[in-house]
Amino acid sequence: MGDEERILVRVAHGMEEVSPAEWDACANPQGASYNPFISHAFLSALEESGSATPRTGWAPYHLVIEDEAGAIAGCMPMYLKNHSQGEYVFDYGWADAFERAGGRYYPKLQVSVPFTPATGRRLLAKPGPAEAHIEKQLLAGAMEAARQLDVSSIHFTFLPKEQWEEMGKLGLLQRTDQQFHWLNDGYETFDDFLSALASRKRKNLRKERERARESDIEIEWVTGSDLTEDHWDAFFEFYMDTGARKWGTPYLTREFFSLVSERIPEDILLIMAKRGGRYIAGALNFIGSDTLFGRNWGAIEHHPFLHFECCYYQAIDFAISRGLKRVEAGAQGAHKLARGYLPAHTYSAHHITHPGLRQAVADYLERERAYIDEDIEMLGEHAPFRHDRKNS
Repeated sequence: MGDEERILVRVAHGMEEVSPAEWDACANPQGASYNPFISHAFLSALEESGSATPRTGWAPYHLVIEDEAGAIAGCMPMYLKNHSQGEYVFDYGWADAFERAGGRYYPKLQVSVPFTPATGRRLLAKPGPAEAHIEKQLLAGAMEAARQLDVSSIHFTFLPKEQWEEMGKLGLLQRTDQQFHWLNDGYETFDDFLSALASRKRKNLRKERERARESDIEIEWVTGSDLTEDHWDAFFEFYMDTGARKWGTPYLTREFFSLVSERIPEDILLIMAKRGGRYIAGALNFIGSDTLFGRNWGAIEHHPFLHFECCYYQAIDFAISRGLKRVEAGAQGAHKLARGYLPAHTYSAHHITHPGLRQAVADYLERERAYIDEDIEMLGEHAPFRHDRKNS
C-alpha cells in the first residue's frame, strides 16, 4: 500500500471486532520477534474474561487502519480509562495536581497491554514499504480520538526504544523508568551463569537455592498441553491470596487463565512448587521468541527464598534450557540485582492537551530522566558479576 492510497481509521470497541489473523499479521508478523502480550489471543482473553472491560475501567478503544480493499494494515491496543490502576507507569501525581488546580484528568487514553509491565510494540503496522506511514497514521488517529473524546492525555507505555524516540521527535513527552532483566551470555547451564558471578555472590545464590528446597519442596515446570484446570485452580488461589495482601483487589479473573491457556498454551510457563503432595506456590511466565516474561507470583505457605527460587532462579534455568536471550522479571525490585538481574531502561511517551499541565510535566520528566540514568549507572556498578568479566 503506497502513502498516496486512501486509508480508513476505525475504532474497535473490543477484540472480537477484529480478525485474529489480521491483527496478528500486524502485531507478530512472520520473521519478527514474537511478543505474546500484543497477540489477539492474549488481549481478547483479557476482555472476554471480564478483566479489561468498561466495568473495570478499561474500555477498549482499539484503533484499526484498513486499506481501500478493507484489509488491516495497522492496529493499536488502546483503552479509555477513568483511573490509573494496572498500568505500572505512575501518573497519580499528575492527576492529583491537575484536579487540585481545577482541571479534569480523567478520562484519559491508555495505549498499553493491561496489567502487563512488559516492553513491546504499540504502533502495530504490517511490515512493508508503508510501515512508517501507517505508524504515523495510528499516532494521528490516537490524537484525533483524544480530541473527539475531550480527554486530558494519551499515554503510550512500555514502548520499544525505537518507537519512543520517534514519538519524541513528533513532540510527545518522553519518560523513562527502570526494570531488572537477566541477560543470557551464551550460558549452557545454570552453573555456567554462577561461574560468571563474584565468589561471594555465587555462594549466596547457592545457599538461597538450598534453603528454598528445604522442607522437601519440589519444583515443576508446566507448559503447553500439560497445563490443566487443576493447575489454574491452584495458581489462582496463590494469585488471589498474595495479590489481595499486596494491592487490594487482583486484576485478573479466574476465567482469564483458562482462556489464555486454551489459546496460547505453548506461550505459557507455570513454575509450581509442591510440598507434601500439594501445590503451595507458583510463578506465571509468558514465553516470547527470545524473552521469558515473568508476570505473577503467589503462595499460600511462606518458605525462605522460595519466591526467589520460583521467580528468578527457575526462570533463568528455563531461559538457558530454551536458549532465550533474556528474562524480564516484571516491575521494580532492586533486590533482583544481587540475583544477576541488571538494571534496564523502560520507555513511555505522553501526549497532554492542557498547555500548563504539559509544561509542568515536561519539566518534571526532564529531571526524572536524569535521575533514572544516574540510578541505572550506579546500580550497574554494583552488579554481582566478576570484575574480570565483561558484562553483557
